[in-house]
Amino acid sequence: MNRTDAGSIDIERAAADLARRLPERLSPFAEIAYNYGWCWQPFGRHLFEAIDRERFQQVQRNPVRLLQETSAAALARAAADDDLVARAQALVARLEQERTREPGFDSGLDPAHPVAFLCAEYAIHVSLPIYSGGLGALAGDILKEASDLAIPMVAVGLMYNRGYFHQRIDPTGWQQEFWLPTDPARLPAALVTDDQDEVLTVSVPIGEDEVKARVWRVDVGRVPLFLLDTDFPENTPVQRWITARLYEGDSDIRIAQYTLLGVGGIRVLRALGIDPGVIHMNEGHPWLAPVELALENPARDGQSLAQVLQEARKHTVFTTHTPVPAGNDTYPAAQMGAALAGLAAADRVAVEDVIALGQTNPADSGSPFGITQAALRLSDAANGVSRRHGQVARAMWNELWPDRQAEDVPIGYVTNGVHVPTWIGGPMRELIDRHLGEDWFRRSDELTTWGPISQVPGAELWAARHEQRAQLVEFLAQRSVEDRLQRFEPLASATAAARALSPEVLTIGFARRVATYKRLELLLADLEWAARMLGGETPIQLVISGKAHPRDDEGKRALAKLFSHKDLELARERVVFVEDYDLQIASVLVRGCDVWLNLPRAPMEASGTSGMKAAVNGGLNLSVLDGWWDEAYAPGNGWAIPGQIDVDPATQDAADGATLRKLIEEEVVPLFYDRGEDGLPHGWLAMVKASIAAHAPRFSATRMVRDYVYGPYVHD
Repeated sequence: MNRTDAGSIDIERAAADLARRLPERLSPFAEIAYNYGWCWQPFGRHLFEAIDRERFQQVQRNPVRLLQETSAAALARAAADDDLVARAQALVARLEQERTREPGFDSGLDPAHPVAFLCAEYAIHVSLPIYSGGLGALAGDILKEASDLAIPMVAVGLMYNRGYFHQRIDPTGWQQEFWLPTDPARLPAALVTDDQDEVLTVSVPIGEDEVKARVWRVDVGRVPLFLLDTDFPENTPVQRWITARLYEGDSDIRIAQYTLLGVGGIRVLRALGIDPGVIHMNEGHPWLAPVELALENPARDGQSLAQVLQEARKHTVFTTHTPVPAGNDTYPAAQMGAALAGLAAADRVAVEDVIALGQTNPADSGSPFGITQAALRLSDAANGVSRRHGQVARAMWNELWPDRQAEDVPIGYVTNGVHVPTWIGGPMRELIDRHLGEDWFRRSDELTTWGPISQVPGAELWAARHEQRAQLVEFLAQRSVEDRLQRFEPLASATAAARALSPEVLTIGFARRVATYKRLELLLADLEWAARMLGGETPIQLVISGKAHPRDDEGKRALAKLFSHKDLELARERVVFVEDYDLQIASVLVRGCDVWLNLPRAPMEASGTSGMKAAVNGGLNLSVLDGWWDEAYAPGNGWAIPGQIDVDPATQDAADGATLRKLIEEEVVPLFYDRGEDGLPHGWLAMVKASIAAHAPRFSATRMVRDYVYGPYVHD
């Protein structure tokens, strides 16, 4: 029997237990709290804030902790608010309607055999800290869109009890990292139980040990997300640490995480009675999933590993997300062999045969093992995440198919998209609701849906954009003071940006992972030019955010160089670095910035989804022609820096920096400040409309998920 509802009773019990702690009229809030579907409903965003806004911020917008920790007086006030209670009841009804709604199109997928989506990280909401960046945000958007489209899908990941690191910049400008523990029992999650009402566990051989994992269920709309957790007393301290930190620095622990995700993920699905029709590996981390799928085949007796893998491969889809070497892990063959020894012995296969799957040249038994190579060999359909990335990936992995030309390598592309209801700001959503018709987001991948944008009065569009910019400025004013005081900056410096930032000023954003190829240093490479742009009659203000990987000293040095300019008066006033970049900060930035910068050294950017999020909010993109922008840009919908490749990185950086400065000074700034008699920047608003109309349908998660459904998921 298929049990895609496995664990739902445990979620219901957790919600009921929470409801018993609340005034009876607030019981709908407990039900809502245990389904993240609330976070992308337009009337769900402020529902929990209405109970206790300050407490909601303090608990990282975690609705379960809010209801557990809010004072009795605040709960009583909320229970007495008839309008608030009515809105909660309406949201419960809406979530139930979404859960039972029939699909709006024929996906060709069998609900009895759902898609099983496996990923090392998920950015569902800031209160579930099991993500680091773009890969997790993309995974979260896929789950949300699958829910909206009623695609039969389940997801599997790991419940990291310390998540990804938090960032602090010290007084010298150097990034410091720290981790905070998370108690899964206080998240919108429930431990899954078996038919005997005992906590469900699975056993996974890792090295010479059998590691046990329990399973948490998180509801993402109608899509269940199952998270494996080794942090409980039946395991040794080292085994408990496997699910401690996302992308753990120790390579043995990291291999253990990937084994747990791939092997354990399939075993959890089997234990829950779920028989997936498609296994979608989002990056190479769960590469062992199709191996486990093959080895558990009851018909495998007498068949070689290659033979049983052939059938598993037919059900496997793989998405590669980056050409950057650090994103394509490799390990010594001996180290991988030691990690797989127990699995190989238990399943009666030669460990050398499993390791060969990840070796570029299997004939060289001592060559390194790569998780991306293994995932490519184990999948029947593979794709990059933009048109250009597909080309780069085919050339990059041509060695795996030495008898083919690069253009014939079997790696296609599905360009990423973003879940529009999650990322669009309130004022822009209200504007679009008025002009695009009811349930426009269900048609967000259709060009005709966005046609009315051209007829939106400029004054209305400008008012919505101004309000979102003002919200960003308010946020930056507060955060800049907090962050600077924590760095022991003098009071005058700490409050400089709060005094100078203005919602009337052109606001440019650069927020992303701080890696060398992202080229943060181009922003302030010419200080004389920067001073001219930050000051004057038509100024700009610049907001920057992002983390360098704990082991990326080059990235940390780029941050330190940025902070070396903090004593310049204009930099203190009009340049703000927001520490500890996360989903909540990202949301505020992509909604409020007028221009979104992306400056990768081509061709290293696979996609770059933050620019898509800015676009649906009416922000304009200024980007290198790499990743998604290479297929999105057209004159009149943003600005482009050529994406040619120079053998000398310094020459390429100098040329791209000069183009960046020229575009900002000669095109971006004049267009923003060129106002008509009515005070509106008509040329700017025309470009905003062109950008939304062109980019919102093509780069929505609706289009992306449909592409997966009609492409890799149901391919012959």
